[in-house]
Amino acid sequence: MEVTERELTNPWEGVLVTPTCGSDIGVLVLGGSSGRIEHERTRILARQGMTALSIRWFGGPGQPPGICEIPLETFTEAIGLLQTHGARRIGILGVSKGAEAALLTAVHEPRVDVVVALSPTSRVWCNVGPGRDGRERPYRASWAWQGQPLPFVPMDDAWAPAEPGNGQVSVRGWYEQSELTFAGLLPAAEIAVEKVRADLLLVAGGDDAMWPSLRFAGQLAERRRSAGASVHVISREDAGHRPRFPGESPAQASRRFLYGGTPQADALLGAAAWPHVVHALHGHNGPVAR
Repeated sequence: MEVTERELTNPWEGVLVTPTCGSDIGVLVLGGSSGRIEHERTRILARQGMTALSIRWFGGPGQPPGICEIPLETFTEAIGLLQTHGARRIGILGVSKGAEAALLTAVHEPRVDVVVALSPTSRVWCNVGPGRDGRERPYRASWAWQGQPLPFVPMDDAWAPAEPGNGQVSVRGWYEQSELTFAGLLPAAEIAVEKVRADLLLVAGGDDAMWPSLRFAGQLAERRRSAGASVHVISREDAGHRPRFPGESPAQASRRFLYGGTPQADALLGAAAWPHVVHALHGHNGPVAR
């Protein structure tokens, strides 16, 4: 399918990719803590007949330099932009911290019809990087709604990573230790997916070295099912934090972090999830045809 790509500079930095024939499906594509604008991912979605928008939601002009008290209105306003381009069905596809944002936006924004959360969390975590004041400590919420920070879980700074010889670290244990240290804060910080009207598709790898996304996905699914709401989980035990869809380049290696999985396992998870992603975003009911 032929697509048209347009770079955006106001009110956000980003990219909007539309099928040349138009579409009434709009997808907001959110990267993770890298702050990356997802050019490649928006293109492959647009080739499936959707208008796809990816924006820089921190680190840009007028934005906090880190993921610190980011207004969820950033994403609800982006939904409005998709609607001005003809979208009547709205999806949000996010990975990692972008998945956290996607789920929370759906909690507060009834216009969201479907959320695809890759390597998600089941609760709100503290800031990653500095806020507008340039400070990283004391910890604050990653997100805010209507000017109020959301309840969150801080990190236990007593945790120390085990570093392999190449200097990269897995921070999964940091999140797991923080859950134990701040167990009393967990209930208030849970993402209330049971209240979300949108359909929910979760994609997670059991070898995720950033945080235990497969366990988090299970917690989200349990809350959805207990409320009689729809949810679908796609997983692979050997995949890591960065599943890759067909047509996407392999994720670049990091000098700082271990993400778990392997390029092959991450690609296999993405390939298994892809037909379900397209199916869900298009709003088809029932299982994916085999």
